[in-house]
Amino acid sequence: MEEMRVLLRNSGKIDPRNAKEYIKAGGYEGMKKALSMSGSKIINELHEAGLRGRGGAGFPTWRKLKFAYDADGDIKYIVCNADEGEPGTNKDRILLSTDPCSVFEGMIIAGKAVDSHVGFIYLRAEYSYLVPILEAALESSRSAGCLGKNIMGSGFDFDIKLRLGAGAYVCGEETALFESIEGKRGEPRFRPPFPGIKGLFGKPTVLNNVETLANIAVIFQRGAEWFSKIGTPNSPGTKLFTVCGNVKRRGVFEFPMGVNLKELIYDVCGGMEEGHTLLAVQTGGASGAIINADQIDMTLDIDAVSESGGRLGCGTILVMDDRNCIVDIVRNNLDFFRGESCGKCTPCREGGTRLYQLISKIAEGKGTISDLRTIEDLANTMRLTALCGLGHSTAVPVLSSIRNFYPTYLHHIDKDKCNVCM
Repeated sequence: MEEMRVLLRNSGKIDPRNAKEYIKAGGYEGMKKALSMSGSKIINELHEAGLRGRGGAGFPTWRKLKFAYDADGDIKYIVCNADEGEPGTNKDRILLSTDPCSVFEGMIIAGKAVDSHVGFIYLRAEYSYLVPILEAALESSRSAGCLGKNIMGSGFDFDIKLRLGAGAYVCGEETALFESIEGKRGEPRFRPPFPGIKGLFGKPTVLNNVETLANIAVIFQRGAEWFSKIGTPNSPGTKLFTVCGNVKRRGVFEFPMGVNLKELIYDVCGGMEEGHTLLAVQTGGASGAIINADQIDMTLDIDAVSESGGRLGCGTILVMDDRNCIVDIVRNNLDFFRGESCGKCTPCREGGTRLYQLISKIAEGKGTISDLRTIEDLANTMRLTALCGLGHSTAVPVLSSIRNFYPTYLHHIDKDKCNVCM
């Protein structure tokens, strides 16, 4: 099974610091087209393409733009979420390090759509080594007339600023990210109002992640009709998948939406190492659902994964073989989430720690059926009441693992020794 390299088309082929090489490869042509269009026509083009967000719940990109387009205000912002904090995820890093101008192009087109003239790229702290690449690419784009004042002689101004995070996972949540850019503690805000109405610095704001913005550039280069025919009807386009864990071949791969998970694991990544069998797969990163080996013959698009109880999200596929234990995997996830909670809301602050304690009790062979019921009740409460996605996501691997690996939990509760957990 061969990749379809749309977003990765320039990876390894151009100098990411040099905008002129990006232009020679067809870059900024989509922006040139968009600069001659009205905001409503740009939004309609994205509507026809069917692009959905490539990070969270798959929200239609055109709708985000429409909210900001309709909002009152002479100042609006475009924000690129490059706080790629999901464990095991590397797709945004690959795009920013090999083809950053495609992300700039998507931001400029979005800016033209909503009449915004300032963009921010919020980069996670661990990606500080990308700053020289991005700064060089930004300056090169300005020198080429593709960024800054009077872009390509169109009369439209748009510039981009870099902001570096401080290593907080919660700042991947859009409103916590805004707080961080504003120089405050990274904590999510209560909503409404939503960012399209009142976002960064209290102004209408459009926020998308790196992969989504790079797709905007592609759509205007190749056309909405071309894009809409790739992937599935409800999830057009390609998707970047970070496959990690116990497979022979790990890495970032690009396939049309709707690729089969089983084929991705065995045909593309070579399956398990000799002598080992598949135990489980977690889709969407540490905050995704954990499914068993009998469930992997599934379509990887936004809606299909959601129907399975998880989310496609960032596209991370964590593969686990029989050397692991599901209870230990979940305990490790919870250890991460409890440490990353900002502490603002009680369900996440207290619930995450309590879930970790109860799962640890089961892992150590000291748990009871009553503990398991408490875990389910607590996880459901967090899913429904936490202030932001961190608390909601904490519940997903817990509940899905209990549903799909219930006998494993019972074995631990029956005091059967687990060498992995112990």
